[in-house]
Amino acid sequence: MTLVYVALGGNIGDRMANLKAAIAALAPEVTVLERSPVYETDPKYVTDQPRFLNMVLSAETDLGAPALLVVLKSIEKKLGRGPGERNGPRPIDLDIVFFGDEVIDLPDLTVPHPRLAERAFVLRPLADIASARMHPVTGLGVGEMLDALEDDGGLISFQT
Repeated sequence: MTLVYVALGGNIGDRMANLKAAIAALAPEVTVLERSPVYETDPKYVTDQPRFLNMVLSAETDLGAPALLVVLKSIEKKLGRGPGERNGPRPIDLDIVFFGDEVIDLPDLTVPHPRLAERAFVLRPLADIASARMHPVTGLGVGEMLDALEDDGGLISFQT
């Protein structure tokens, strides 16, 4: 079993219901170990869109990283995500943040997530469940990366 961290987010439709449905759809291929709190965040990159709900899960899986990506993309599609503007509005987004301590660079998959260090909407919930987790390339802890951010992305805790 490989310990993985998966970021979840969405900003259209019933955002909380979409997060819950995505988590439920992970089984049986992925066993959720821990869930971060949910945060409401400002959109990043494409700012003219609704605010997001974001969270991070720790989980275990027997799947390899490419197979896990296929599962995540299938869940996104099942929950209504279709082709659209990069970083635009979407009902659900599922990203592999860490896959064990592996460093993966494939055409459709880069792990650790290549923009992790600039994303408060991933680092804050990740720090809630794995603050000391080390980035296998930079050697920085999640908490250190979060502390280095100048912009918190308008993060506010979202009561579920």
